[in-house]
Amino acid sequence: MQFLILNWENGRTSRNSRFTESIEGGLFLIKEKAEKVVAIVLAAGQGTRMNSPIQKQFLLVKGKPLVYYSLLEFQESDVDEIILVVSPGCIESCRQDIVETYNFDKVVKIIEGGQERYNSVYNGIKAIGSCAYLLIHDGARPFVDQEIIKRTIESVKEYRACVVGMPVKDTIKIADGKEFIKETPDRSLLWQIQTPQAFEYSLVKDAYEKVLDLADINVTDDAMVVEAATDIKVKLIRGSYENIKITTPEDLKIAEVFCCR
Repeated sequence: MQFLILNWENGRTSRNSRFTESIEGGLFLIKEKAEKVVAIVLAAGQGTRMNSPIQKQFLLVKGKPLVYYSLLEFQESDVDEIILVVSPGCIESCRQDIVETYNFDKVVKIIEGGQERYNSVYNGIKAIGSCAYLLIHDGARPFVDQEIIKRTIESVKEYRACVVGMPVKDTIKIADGKEFIKETPDRSLLWQIQTPQAFEYSLVKDAYEKVLDLADINVTDDAMVVEAATDIKVKLIRGSYENIKITTPEDLKIAEVFCCR
């Protein structure tokens, strides 16, 4: 257990949930939580399908940048710290225009992402000093909520690895190389995967290091990394059909509707 002493200023302290004990007289005693939870929020994607010169994470939805909404949910959750991963050259603008403007004091680091999503995640992993559990979330999913985050944290503590998702509603077809139907999988076994995806920190860190050593990497989410590098089964937990990823201009219109409610 680690203890830190900080000055008490104006009778206020950070809302960071790792601050658990206090003493009067001008000093503040902080007991570091034994099971610190960190969230990586990814906002480094280029968003080429959005057909906009502005990266989709920073497009305005009801007057606020898209990434604001997921940062707000993690800020108000039981997550202790947030690592925000952004595109090269965007660190200072994100710090001033988003983190400082909206007082997201759980954002302890803003770092640059990499060429691919998995590079950005690994950059975030390396930026963490230490923690027990890690949640990885796409900043382009603005409708994550407190219940989803709570279920994710509870589940990762039980199962070591879990991902948010929902059972698919539509019939899914597997196509051959010429766009003919090859087979139809059992819909009752299919889930559409969302974020956050959560893991024991040491587990996902080791898995990423193993996978990144491979010459040919073809992973599209963090669960695939853990599946490829470990025998740990990844638990599926329910998210929400509203926890959509904003990818196209049509998705942005849906986001506007959701924000109006």
